[in-house]
Amino acid sequence: MKTGLIFGMIAILASVSFIQISLAFETEQEPEPPQIPQPSPAPEPIRMPDPEPAPDPFPEESDSEKVKRLTEENNNLKQQNSNLQSQMSSLKNEKSRLQAEISELNDSIQSLKEITLEQVRVIMELANQLKEIIYEKIFAPTIKL
Repeated sequence: MKTGLIFGMIAILASVSFIQISLAFETEQEPEPPQIPQPSPAPEPIRMPDPEPAPDPFPEESDSEKVKRLTEENNNLKQQNSNLQSQMSSLKNEKSRLQAEISELNDSIQSLKEITLEQVRVIMELANQLKEIIYEKIFAPTIKL
């Protein structure tokens, strides 16, 4: 057993010294310079997709059909234009009628204001006359006594 223990101790010491020598060799080596990176190739530019041609808005329509359709659209627009013009003229007539009615109402309001002011003047005169009558008939005789 002693021999096994001594032999084990010698083996451990030999392995530790061997490890120290190998580590010393590794530390004495000079480090290699880093590798120069290779330039990466430039990426290809992204190409715009080719635009699709615009579809014909009226496919398979002959020239005569186009002329007919455009003529109908033109007639419809002329009809709408005449309708709008007639509406405008009726609205102008309505506007002038309403303006005349407004001016009549303003005249009526003005005359009513004048009538009201005259009535206020009459009421004030009547109140003054009543005050004088009350003073002459009731207070004047009692003060003289």
